[in-house]
Amino acid sequence: MEILYLLIPMSVVLVLIIAAGLWWAIYRGQFESVEQEAERILRDD
Repeated sequence: MEILYLLIPMSVVLVLIIAAGLWWAIYRGQFESVEQEAERILRDD
């Protein structure tokens, strides 16, 4: 039971880190041209 006092705060911190990383990636424009990159693979340039 004592391990829950460690695991629950660690999991909350991990979720916050993941959410911050996702927000950063969206804010920086990492997902702006997803379709363009997918089409680039199909074309033979």
